[in-house]
Amino acid sequence: MPRFRQILDTMAAYKAGKAVVAPDGRSYKLSSNESPYDPLPSVVEAIAEAAREINRYPDPGSVKLTEAIAERFGVPFDHVALGAGSVTVAQQLFEAVGEPGAEVVYAWRSFEAYPLLADLAGVTSVTVPLAGEDHDLDAMAAAINERTRMVFLCNPNNPTSTAIRRDGLESFLARVPEDVLVVIDEAYHEYVRDEDVPDGLTLYRDRPNVCVLRTFSKAYGLAGLRVGYLIAPEPVATAVRKTIIPFAVNALAQVAAIASLKAEDELLERVERVVKERTRVREALIAQGWTVPPTEANFVWLRLGERTLDFAAACATEGVAVRPFQPEGVRVSIGTPEANDAFLAAAQAFRR
Repeated sequence: MPRFRQILDTMAAYKAGKAVVAPDGRSYKLSSNESPYDPLPSVVEAIAEAAREINRYPDPGSVKLTEAIAERFGVPFDHVALGAGSVTVAQQLFEAVGEPGAEVVYAWRSFEAYPLLADLAGVTSVTVPLAGEDHDLDAMAAAINERTRMVFLCNPNNPTSTAIRRDGLESFLARVPEDVLVVIDEAYHEYVRDEDVPDGLTLYRDRPNVCVLRTFSKAYGLAGLRVGYLIAPEPVATAVRKTIIPFAVNALAQVAAIASLKAEDELLERVERVVKERTRVREALIAQGWTVPPTEANFVWLRLGERTLDFAAACATEGVAVRPFQPEGVRVSIGTPEANDAFLAAAQAFRR
């Protein structure tokens, strides 16, 4: 047998959300945090036009897309780094800090890719239990030591949906040593409506050790094309660009992301529909008797403990795929009104 890294014997591959089909053929996939809407016609048109040139390599520097992002957010061009989805930009960050003995601190439970990326980069994970459904920032600050290279804050947190407020985040940042990189993972930023949840881009500008991750997969509806980005002080962005795989952001993804930025007003109208459905779903669940934490993302969280897999199975019987995290709870993405109604009916039936 060929010899592989020993860490591969102890780690499980990332598991994506699955679809299920009810006996009557109904199928509602609420197990992945995707946009429930089809791509905008203008974006599809841009992709179709770009498809005529897919015999050519994409721009390895993604210059036009980088310029568009920099202009949209009012940041310098050299503060932007791209990757094939924000999870890949996160991988680039882990590779940039990873070496024997290095530690990375993050909450748990949080985004399930963090431990996989840490293991693959040869970094030691230091996981800090959540305080209920929230980041325990005091405990995270206490976990930082001379071996710590990076801290991840998923805000809003996946899968628990809660968000870190401004005072808590600013207080935490003030306690982090300047040589420790703080990554604010804002994959769900566009869904935030609580004015007390800060925009990470207002925090990074005068903090050389703070960077922000964002993605076109969620609100912009480009999950299938894989394009994400980082905004950070120039030395951080430069380090991340050095760890990208050549041509990682494909030509269609670059064109689609630029077109999506141009159509942002139309796309954000769709986001507002998701937010309204999010409110409706959460209020309906609470009325059924469930405990549902406040959500600033495009999903809701039910802490079910040992009932987690039973609940997921009951939903699957009704053609509704949810995302179980055994033995903690279930994450349910906000879909179309029809899909949400099917989920609410399954949740109500489970309580009977």
